[in-house]
Amino acid sequence: MSLRGGRESAVRLIATALAVAVGVAMLLATLASINALGVQNARGAWLATSPPAVRSNASPAGQGNSTTPSNIEPLWWLVNTEEFGDQLIVRVDVAATGTHSPIPPGIARVPAPGQYYVSPALEKLLGAVPADQLGARFKGTQIGVIGPRALPSPSDLIIVIGDRAGALAHVPGAGEITSFSTSSSSGGPDSLGSTGLQYVLALLALVLLFPVLVFIATATRLSAARREQRFAAIRLVGATLGQLTVISAMEAAVAASLGVVVGFILYLPLRPAMTHVSLTGQSFAKGDLSLGIIDVLVVALGVPIAAMITARVALRRVRISPLGVSRRATPSPPRFYRMIPLLAGIAELAYFVGVGHPKSAGGQTQVYFSGFLLVMIGLVVAGPWLTMAGSKLMARRTSNASMLVAGRRLSDNPRSAFRAISGLILALFVTSVSFGVITTLLVDHGALGSGSLASETVIDQFEGNNFSSVPSVASVPAAVVDRLRAVPGVKGVTLDYAAPASMKSSSPVPDINGLGGSITYGVLSCKQLKTTPALGHCRRGATLAAVGDDIAFMPVTKSVSVAASTTWPTAHLAHGLTDLRVQLVAVATNGSATTIARAQTILEAAFPFTSSTSQFGEITPQSSQLLTELKSTSEIVIVASLLIAGCSLAVAMAAGVIERKRPFSLLRLCGVPIAALRRIVALETALPLVVISLASAAIGLLASDLFLRSQLGLTLRMPGSGYFAIVLGGLIVSLAIIGSTLSLLEPITRLENARME
Repeated sequence: MSLRGGRESAVRLIATALAVAVGVAMLLATLASINALGVQNARGAWLATSPPAVRSNASPAGQGNSTTPSNIEPLWWLVNTEEFGDQLIVRVDVAATGTHSPIPPGIARVPAPGQYYVSPALEKLLGAVPADQLGARFKGTQIGVIGPRALPSPSDLIIVIGDRAGALAHVPGAGEITSFSTSSSSGGPDSLGSTGLQYVLALLALVLLFPVLVFIATATRLSAARREQRFAAIRLVGATLGQLTVISAMEAAVAASLGVVVGFILYLPLRPAMTHVSLTGQSFAKGDLSLGIIDVLVVALGVPIAAMITARVALRRVRISPLGVSRRATPSPPRFYRMIPLLAGIAELAYFVGVGHPKSAGGQTQVYFSGFLLVMIGLVVAGPWLTMAGSKLMARRTSNASMLVAGRRLSDNPRSAFRAISGLILALFVTSVSFGVITTLLVDHGALGSGSLASETVIDQFEGNNFSSVPSVASVPAAVVDRLRAVPGVKGVTLDYAAPASMKSSSPVPDINGLGGSITYGVLSCKQLKTTPALGHCRRGATLAAVGDDIAFMPVTKSVSVAASTTWPTAHLAHGLTDLRVQLVAVATNGSATTIARAQTILEAAFPFTSSTSQFGEITPQSSQLLTELKSTSEIVIVASLLIAGCSLAVAMAAGVIERKRPFSLLRLCGVPIAALRRIVALETALPLVVISLASAAIGLLASDLFLRSQLGLTLRMPGSGYFAIVLGGLIVSLAIIGSTLSLLEPITRLENARME
């Protein structure tokens, strides 16, 4: 019956197979991307090594050294990160304690003091950038290039520098190791931020997976109503329900199996192009995008099985009675109570704007998780009601016949219209929340080129890995300060000293981050502070100012503009500033990328182990890059979700046209022009897409604003034109996909079809 049921059966089979093929290709691409992230993390796991050593079953030497573990001599080890513009550089300092010390992956031997290995991308960058902006940070001679098996991505910037064991032994955060980590979650500084990023990307991949599965389910339901009529007729002549179930399941399985085969074929040319898609801000290497045997089996077997289950569910009206499909009645409309979960989630987030968020981390997680989960569930539950409300508004405010018919039909059965795009509403909500939060943090916390005081101020926090217990240096040589002030574009330099216990201030030091008190205090010169306004101001006539550790360790918990507007109390010291240890250097610049790079290079070269330069307001040098990577990933999810939703709607529209073959043929026979029928179908399909997209995006931005207000004390900064261009562009392409199926109306509503009906 699938292959010999005439032209209509053949068209249905081919259309279903092609739709399933597109969904399968997208599903395979999503699974391959998740696998590629795992491969990247595995290659970069050695960078997460931290003392004490993380033991592994692999050979401790990077090049397959045959040394037995009992003969291993420790390797001094320290991993730090540096910034160059918006790029992250991972610096690994090593020092061998003997000839049997473990060798880092990707290099031939442990570099001696004054030698280093670099990744190919960093080698290229060092050759293209003036030394005073980057190369001067790394003293010594390059002796080789790090191999690809030790690079998470071909574009990663990594350097392995050889040092003296005696020097590293006195550096906070450094320690001895005897083997390298094989998992990025096994501890250590997690210098690339890969573990947290992998979890977030996995969440976004699952968000993208939902609309793909909805699309496949929609495709397998193609012409469900026509099949119901045919099966009802077969049952009237004596077929049992079990026989119909077998026939329906086999039809769905044949179409889905063909779609799976074609989907694998479509994926093959798609795979090379995906290596250039930057999910983490870094490109994939060749071979990263691979499918495991389990992935192949799950898709190859799971999609046909899911299609058979869907086909069986579609027979529910035939299961009631053979005449069930003829007794069609308008389903009851969705009620307003569907909005209750959505409104409850928004109310919960809004409540904590007024009363403040819980102080404990566990309480915050519980509050925000439950709030966002309620909103997400509410969006899915309220989707049919929102679709109905939009269609009724269109029908009530128009005198156009096409819009009236389309609006009335949508309001009669909004659940069916919403079903095809139900995956879009979650994807667009999650990515809109991400865009809102990330854009606000990047703008407020000194994104490069934003023109804010924070973005124009370079800070160097003297600390070891993981905020060591020795967070300061004895002094900053006057020559270093003079070199900084001599850089063109530098406006001023301020040194923040660790305040002694005997220091007194004219009033309590403000806790600008709301951390419940300062761990340490700082003191700085008011004369210097005038040249770096991003750190705040002194009181009139004051010589010294007392500041909180909010300045030395500015976390992304409050707006950095709070610091700039703070007037610090006057400090009183029994001795001069030169007797105190320095815990931070702040350099105010004109915002030029060249000036910032030169200032960072001077500081990194002067304090190679304790230095951690960044723009003011960043927790760590990689925070801005991590946020930017998540923003880029959100863009990909938005575009893909809109395209998938457009394909789902196109398939649903084609199914609707085929199912309404009789009424459309009779309408055309009565004189309704084909153009009017096309407008009706286009409006029925486009309206849910537009309404749901706007609603989910708006609610996502609202939820992000409530989160920012309650948790961070920030006001939402609307995403830039890029976000709106992506959403509008995705909608336009989706509508174009829908429009491409309107040509089905012409052959279906011909005169001979009307006669047959």
